[in-house]
Amino acid sequence: MADRTAPLGIEELRTRVGNGEIDTVVLAFPDMQGRLQGKRFAARHFLDEVVQHGTEACDYLLAVDTDMNTVDGYAMSSWDSGYGDFALHADLSTLRPVPWNEGTALVIADLTHQDGSPVAAAPRRILDRQLERLAELGYTAHVGTELEFIVFRDTYEQAWDRDYRGLTPANRYNVDYSVLGTGRVEPLLRRIRNDMAAAGLTVESAKGECNPGQHEIVFRYDEARVTCDQHAVYKTGAKEIAAQEGAALTFMPKFNEREGNSCHIHLSLQATDAPGHNVMADPNGGMSAVMRHFLAGQLATLRDFSLLYAPNINSYKRFQPGSFAPTAVAWGHDNRTCSLRVVGHGRSMRFENRLPGGDVNPYLAVAAMVAAGIHGIEKGLELPEPCERNAYTSDYAHVPTTLREAAELWERSEVAPAAFGDDVVAHYHNMARVELRAFDAAVTDWELRRSFERL
Repeated sequence: MADRTAPLGIEELRTRVGNGEIDTVVLAFPDMQGRLQGKRFAARHFLDEVVQHGTEACDYLLAVDTDMNTVDGYAMSSWDSGYGDFALHADLSTLRPVPWNEGTALVIADLTHQDGSPVAAAPRRILDRQLERLAELGYTAHVGTELEFIVFRDTYEQAWDRDYRGLTPANRYNVDYSVLGTGRVEPLLRRIRNDMAAAGLTVESAKGECNPGQHEIVFRYDEARVTCDQHAVYKTGAKEIAAQEGAALTFMPKFNEREGNSCHIHLSLQATDAPGHNVMADPNGGMSAVMRHFLAGQLATLRDFSLLYAPNINSYKRFQPGSFAPTAVAWGHDNRTCSLRVVGHGRSMRFENRLPGGDVNPYLAVAAMVAAGIHGIEKGLELPEPCERNAYTSDYAHVPTTLREAAELWERSEVAPAAFGDDVVAHYHNMARVELRAFDAAVTDWELRRSFERL
């Protein structure tokens, strides 16, 4: 990955720490769910010690469930191995101010074992490995994520106390593209946009969506890892800002039976030796041979890699006909009924993966897209004809409908271990197994309502 200027340079950080403007530095890494985990350091200690020597954290942080409970089945971390530490090393190219937390800066860390070897199951390392493979072919990936969320007038604590029932959405009706409707939430959306810009993200736009209280803020595409880092910062920051404003927002894929929260991911390729040259377009403005092979790889692996696009039980509730969430393993030109949509022309030629929801770990999803494309290029896969009709009612293969099905496809895949390694495949299969075991043991509200009196 090319060197780039950090949103906050290390010397500027020293200056701000010296004049008292910054007193805290957050060092964090993305976990299996894409959440930022780490420590807050006194800024002077970070500069004097952590920058050079790093720090440590318990390796169970990549071997727990969503509730942070220790679980079995992980080779890298367990009671038998004593739950040791891995090391966190600051990637100073990600150093940035955090305007929504006073006196604070943030930097993302890479993980290594104590012998200095990278932690293979760390999402950022998984992405880096695929980007390294792509670079060997002469390409770099550029990515944009479109992350939706639902805003509520309740605080997170109130939502918890009410068991997430009877919450008040910020809008009472569909405000998709409505300027009036988004105006009701503009103070919060404006603060999120402006604070993200001050943290070094380039904001493009905000718009309303279909579900009451649903909105989307979009940022400019960038190099793949930069976009994923920014996605993680934005998702954490948006929640923190909402909490400070006495509100709550959720990115869960399917909060209710209406439209879910998607996270469409756009990807294009540039030539390593010709930055800015989009190799997905041919000289006539159509799709290049590289793009056709790359897109064919997406189709060939979409079902096998669905676990990385839709990693939770709730993820699969989105995949309903006529919901703008895909059900068919199909591609089309500007066709929103397909899992893969080709859009743009010339320099903007790209494809959109519509499978991921708001819960997606961007590092894993983008790694899967890159690995899929490499598979298509290396195997010379031919792209089938596009879907030019309603993919919901066509006879294409269906995307997995449950986490259990996706986990089985991932475990049986021949492409996944070749691309990611057996250790990574086993690690994330166990993640799915843990979630399935927890869900299978739960008694849901649906069961109580249908069974308490009537059965």
